[in-house]
Amino acid sequence: MGDPAPPPTSPPPPPPQAAALTLVQPSTKKKNKPTKVFRVFRNVFRSFPIITPACKLPSLPGGRLPDSKAVAASGGSRVTGTLFGYRKGRVSLSIQENSRTLPTAVVELAMQTHVLQKEMTQGMVRIALECDKRAPPAPAVELLEEPLWTMFCNGKKIGYGVKRAASEEDLHVMEVLKAVSMGAGVLPGRSEAEGPDGEVAYMRAHFDRVVGSKDSETFYMLSPDGNNGPELSIFFVRV
Repeated sequence: MGDPAPPPTSPPPPPPQAAALTLVQPSTKKKNKPTKVFRVFRNVFRSFPIITPACKLPSLPGGRLPDSKAVAASGGSRVTGTLFGYRKGRVSLSIQENSRTLPTAVVELAMQTHVLQKEMTQGMVRIALECDKRAPPAPAVELLEEPLWTMFCNGKKIGYGVKRAASEEDLHVMEVLKAVSMGAGVLPGRSEAEGPDGEVAYMRAHFDRVVGSKDSETFYMLSPDGNNGPELSIFFVRV
């Protein structure tokens, strides 16, 4: 007699379903025209992202960036910014009107998550993202809709940033962090490439957004205590 047939194996359990997405669309409020006070500050802010041939970011006299009160006086708006990514993967930046809205922009940066974490432990970090102006008759697009950016970190060119549509995993992270206004930590990963033990590190904060012109925007991260200047500044500029 032959060997008995092995008992039938039960099918693997289905993967857990993702939580329903409850993030809402951002508002479509029109931007107010710059006030006279804003124009004065704008002349200062517009000089920040310009990178010299030596790739050094210019600074204000005394080497200090404006604090949050100065930025608020300039007419800037406040948004939610989240830096997140697998520790050995590239870090992404998500910009939201607030923590409960869908991202208005997601940019994958040319830097691994653990490298950015290390940079931020060593002091102020300035990230500049540059792209070329479009020559006519190319259609004009909003600054944050540009698809490709040359990226500098503290004046050093490190690669390219890419704007992309928010992925399912991006939206999952934003959904999980919906109730978080400011903070940092890790989340369980969902990427097969990172394996079941992969974790997503994140840092979320309020950013003051200052629009210098149609070719220049700056995001200043606000410190939780509100006493110190920005620890992270992100510049978007067309040159």
